[in-house]
Amino acid sequence: MALMLCDAKTDDCGRELAQHGCAQFPVACYHDDLTGTPVPWHWHTELEVLVVSEGTAVVAAGTQRFILRQGEGAFVNSGVLHAAWSHGQPVCRLHSAVFHPRLVGGGPDSIFWTGYLQPLIEAQRQECVCFDGSELWHREAVQAVEAAWISCAQEPPGYEFWTRDALSRLVFLLSSHQPDTRMPRSGKALREEGRVKLMLEYIRSHYTSELSTAAIAHSAMVSESECLRCFRSIIGQTPIQYVIQYRVQKAAELLSASELSVSEIGARCGFQDASYFSKTFRTLKGCAPSEYRKKIAERAGRLLPQEAAQAADREGTWGGAAKHS
Repeated sequence: MALMLCDAKTDDCGRELAQHGCAQFPVACYHDDLTGTPVPWHWHTELEVLVVSEGTAVVAAGTQRFILRQGEGAFVNSGVLHAAWSHGQPVCRLHSAVFHPRLVGGGPDSIFWTGYLQPLIEAQRQECVCFDGSELWHREAVQAVEAAWISCAQEPPGYEFWTRDALSRLVFLLSSHQPDTRMPRSGKALREEGRVKLMLEYIRSHYTSELSTAAIAHSAMVSESECLRCFRSIIGQTPIQYVIQYRVQKAAELLSASELSVSEIGARCGFQDASYFSKTFRTLKGCAPSEYRKKIAERAGRLLPQEAAQAADREGTWGGAAKHS
């Protein structure tokens, strides 16, 4: 089954851990409900395409921010830090597909790879492309994304062919409308993104310990002021705000999947004061830790075991990006 629930688990570098599809058919399609579960900052080597199916979403890629309305979409290139959240709408959902370039590019000696995929992946000015209708070909691009997604969702006979065909048409459109290659991304933008990846790795490896802006900055060999500037430029918040939200995210995961006490969970996630942990958790999640655990348990009780596990994982997905655009 190629259609899956969104579950953006990441490693210590913020790189997504999920395998998208399988070696024989390296693509997976997702139905993302951003209303209460934003997609956290992450990156992967695969290409990603999406279309907003309901509401209005903010899609962030590197330093870019796009507001996408229903029927609009976007392409995110390989290795690009990105996230998505609701743009203050009561309902916000999107269809997304993540696929390895070899699905449509074949091997490195193929004309599809050398003529289309490789130039697209290496196009520094094309880290993210918004299909907002400002150009005539955007409508065709959105239709290609939806065609690929529907094929995966419905799995008619030969759906693998139809999915690959739709994504091939999309790659051709992107390749045919690349921006001027004489205008590469600035060295500054590339350095910023590289530094943020290093600092995210450090935070996710040391969130249980006391952290300071100075220590985070040192992990990327930059000054505190440069650290603050990079975070504000790409993530849209300070390093310490990110740390707090990441700790709350890890606490939510433990509340969903363990029987540890609330105070022990807080301590394990870097909160040394139980009352501060409870207050911070309530601010970011809208309820106290014990209430959150009760809601997860009640929801799980109404679902089949497999659905309950998926729901708990989704509830635990880090939603910090929703607070900062």
